[in-house]
Amino acid sequence: MTALASLLVTPFSSNGFMTNALVAGILVSIACGIVGTFVVLRGLAFIGDALAHGVLPGVAAALLLGLPGMLGAAVGSLAMILGIGFVTRKSNLSSDTAIGLLFVGMLALGVAIVSRSRSFSGDLVRILFGEILGISSAEILGQLVATAVMALVAAVFYRPFLLLCFSPEQAETSGFSARRYHAVMLTMIAVTVVVSFRTVGTLLVFGMLLAPAATAALFSRKIVTMIAASSAIGIAAVYLGLLSSYQFNLAAGASITLVATLIFFLALTAKHVYRRVARLGASSRQASPEGSAA
Repeated sequence: MTALASLLVTPFSSNGFMTNALVAGILVSIACGIVGTFVVLRGLAFIGDALAHGVLPGVAAALLLGLPGMLGAAVGSLAMILGIGFVTRKSNLSSDTAIGLLFVGMLALGVAIVSRSRSFSGDLVRILFGEILGISSAEILGQLVATAVMALVAAVFYRPFLLLCFSPEQAETSGFSARRYHAVMLTMIAVTVVVSFRTVGTLLVFGMLLAPAATAALFSRKIVTMIAASSAIGIAAVYLGLLSSYQFNLAAGASITLVATLIFFLALTAKHVYRRVARLGASSRQASPEGSAA
């Protein structure tokens, strides 16, 4: 038991950096569980990916100017949202095309800004992959506030979000503006990306938004259940990812996202096997009366 506790608990209890990383990861998991549920149900994975990468030029510019990276991330996300809306309104192009254009444009701009500084490689790694082991108490507090806000918004707008996810026409019929609440969802995604990029990075925050929610969607039938399951899966991924990072000297942010992705494929495989076994059992039960009758 002592050896097991040393393996599973000691890395967190004896290391302040690991403790802060676990707390920050739990908060990120809850925020991503809430927002990621609507990303999956509403089919916003592409725009979520675009927002996650679209903050790169804003963060890069802010760091080069000596400004807070989170401020640059907020500006980058706002530019993405406004740009997508502008292209969609002013052209006959689909929203997917607008998202794709802004996605590659912002990513290219970020790389161009980074190339202006020869000493930027370390900052670029932190932007892309996060620095969860360097999280401060102030940043944990900021993540806590953002997570609480996401939970409050999801609770207040639960009904219009529910209708919007399954039938935008029904939402309009019920008196809820589909465009307005879609904009609220996009804002929630942007805020989650902006606050969480410091923890898991712009490249990996999308994985935490998508993988736990997609896993929960395999088994959940209600949004509340899906949010709870997604958050729990994210927390498990954070714990196992940090533990793997500690034991095997791996990148923490990447380990967390990799574990979250592996959990999805394990759950998908388990569901497929369960269905096959259930079908075989049903077939054998149907065939046995015929065999006995013969």
